[in-house]
Amino acid sequence: MFTGIITDIGTIEGVEQRGDTQFTISSTYEPSGIALGASICCSGCCLTVTSVQAGPQSGSHFTVDVSAESLSRTTLGVWREGTQINLERALKAGDELGGHIVSGHVDGTAQIVSIDDEGDSRRFVFRAPDTLARFIAPKGSVCLDGTSLTVNEVDGSHFGTNLIPHTLAVTCWGNAKTGDHVNLEIDMLARYVARLSESVSQ
Repeated sequence: MFTGIITDIGTIEGVEQRGDTQFTISSTYEPSGIALGASICCSGCCLTVTSVQAGPQSGSHFTVDVSAESLSRTTLGVWREGTQINLERALKAGDELGGHIVSGHVDGTAQIVSIDDEGDSRRFVFRAPDTLARFIAPKGSVCLDGTSLTVNEVDGSHFGTNLIPHTLAVTCWGNAKTGDHVNLEIDMLARYVARLSESVSQ
């Protein structure tokens, strides 16, 4: 489990095609603190560490294997050497829950429709798939590329959110462009409430 609070920006250092696709990712995380089999949320996707070593100067390089199914349902299929991604280590008992509960199981992708400066912040409008839009509510939580964000408003399949300067500086969001696709995980509470409502109405 994760909280949607990004703790590092990683860089894709290598992409290798095997039975699955293997990504090598550089980070500032200390290699001694990453166990084989550990879960790291990579731009919203919970991935398992299959190897880890010290970086050439500092930090670490770790590898993850990604199935064709995951590549088809997320933005991971367009990752290339040099791609930067948001990283978060798994939640530990006693850690501060600064965002909301995130599983790292991506539901689909959303597209950035517009980006506008609003004061010191930046306002993003996204288009969600129709099958997922019904789970997104004003003032609710949503996880986009691993980042816990609060929804400002919803208009059909479109929804908006604001990112403050700090978030733009410590994540990959500062480089986001109109037309980009991002990984979307809906709030699991919203999913269960919708499921319960369906059961009651039947």
